[in-house]
Amino acid sequence: MHPEKIGEYLIDKKIGSGGMGTVYLAHHKLSGNKAAVKVLLATLAQEEGYVARFTREIQALQKLSNPHIVEVFESGMEEGIYFFAMEYVEGETLTMRLRRERKIPWRETIEIALQICSALKAAHDAGIIHRDLKPSNLLIAKDGTVKLTDFGVAQVFASTKLTITGGVLGTAEYMSPEQAQGQRTTKKSDLYSLGAVMYTMLTGRPPFTGKTSVEIMQKHRYGVFDSPKMYAEDIPYWLDELVCQLLEKDPEDRLPDAFVLSKKLQEILKKVELSNEGKTQKLDVYDADAPTIDAVASGEGNGFRLAENRGPGAATFMRDLVRTEVSRQNNPGPFLNFFNNTWVLLLLLAMVIGGGFLFFRNPEKTPRQKFNAGVILMKQPANKEWLRAREEFFLPLSQKEDWHEKVAPYLKKIELYELKKGSQPFFNSGKKTFNEPKRLLSLAMGYEQRGETKQAIKMLESIIVLTKDQSEHQTIFQLATEQLAALKEENNLTQEQKKFLQSVCHRATQLEKEGKTKEAKAIWKTLNDLYKEKPAAKKFILQAKEGLGD
Repeated sequence: MHPEKIGEYLIDKKIGSGGMGTVYLAHHKLSGNKAAVKVLLATLAQEEGYVARFTREIQALQKLSNPHIVEVFESGMEEGIYFFAMEYVEGETLTMRLRRERKIPWRETIEIALQICSALKAAHDAGIIHRDLKPSNLLIAKDGTVKLTDFGVAQVFASTKLTITGGVLGTAEYMSPEQAQGQRTTKKSDLYSLGAVMYTMLTGRPPFTGKTSVEIMQKHRYGVFDSPKMYAEDIPYWLDELVCQLLEKDPEDRLPDAFVLSKKLQEILKKVELSNEGKTQKLDVYDADAPTIDAVASGEGNGFRLAENRGPGAATFMRDLVRTEVSRQNNPGPFLNFFNNTWVLLLLLAMVIGGGFLFFRNPEKTPRQKFNAGVILMKQPANKEWLRAREEFFLPLSQKEDWHEKVAPYLKKIELYELKKGSQPFFNSGKKTFNEPKRLLSLAMGYEQRGETKQAIKMLESIIVLTKDQSEHQTIFQLATEQLAALKEENNLTQEQKKFLQSVCHRATQLEKEGKTKEAKAIWKTLNDLYKEKPAAKKFILQAKEGLGD
């Protein structure tokens, strides 16, 4: 049963509930206007300082005016129960949309994020932090307008006792690391949550999942998520990088505010558009301060007025023009005097020729030319030029459908190179972004580089077993699988190698028969030292150990 009336609102039906109260659809008893009325749990009013926080936050929210923030109409207390009435949005939550469609196209994700940025900027400018930004708090109206609800209300309940009754403020899947640690939240905490929401829209899953909230919060603090591009290959790499930056553990490494984020999102749309066109175009600039010229003043659109104010005839016009030109040439100004100089003109000509030479020398590369340039860099021994190949050539090409499959093997090869050389440390620049599967893969690469092939193969096989069914570690699984196959292929003995080892073993055996034990043991020892880490040479190593008496 729900109450029939709360304050000035008549209750129609219950439309939702949560850890902080119940929401009803209601209408004002005088105006008849619809509203969503949230009735807060009676036990919350007993919290120390609750009433003061409730009053302060609701008053601040009522001052906010933004098309992407659900408007708070009024608040009050009736029979010891606190409530507030807010704008009712006909539509659905982002959670409902995600349940139905799972993923949202990247362009629409940007459009939704831009609207959220508008809401966050307005609230942050007013000193209000949301603290619980998540899909269920994002309402999508029937016309596509996105509105953020429950804005700043989390601060109302910010007391130490709340953790006993309701847990940490915020929702685990979208909680910033500083929130998970119980530290002070800032506007950058909201940006992290927005990054997690964008990640979910793009990939169909939050950046971190787990069986318990505690496990998820620990992952927010120390875990490493998979790149969004792993689950949504069609997204621009600029968007992939931006979402990753929003999800940085250290708030200082995130973008400064929602306004900067909105500009970055707009830049991505422009970059993609220009990238698709294959050229850079000059954008027209509208001068808002230019005076407006009406048709009469400009002599357009009124034939009678033009006839009435007709100027000089053609002959008179030419006479005046010739007279003005002669006068100008006889009395040139300082600017014309400067350019009326042979050396200046020769210098300008040289600049034009040089500029033209540079322009035609470095024309825009075609996709094929970019791919070939990247391949040439990849033919070098592994070095930083590989990273250049990725950034300048392969990543831009990966955005094009026809080229994605062609550059994918090179991108994986570069990622392996980074793992080998340790350019992606697992305690990233002191940020403690720990990733156990990557650490294990790095150990395997280290074994391989030191020639400890047996240990490398064993480690790679272990990684494959541990990561096989974990979607968040599929990149590591694929890399380990490919590296293991390559290592086993390299480790196989060629026919020539087999013949060589057979002849060496035969020679050592003959020396033993001849009583030349010292020379034979020297051969067996050398054979053991060189091939003991090569599983394919196991048969020959056993012979060597027998010869050494091991």
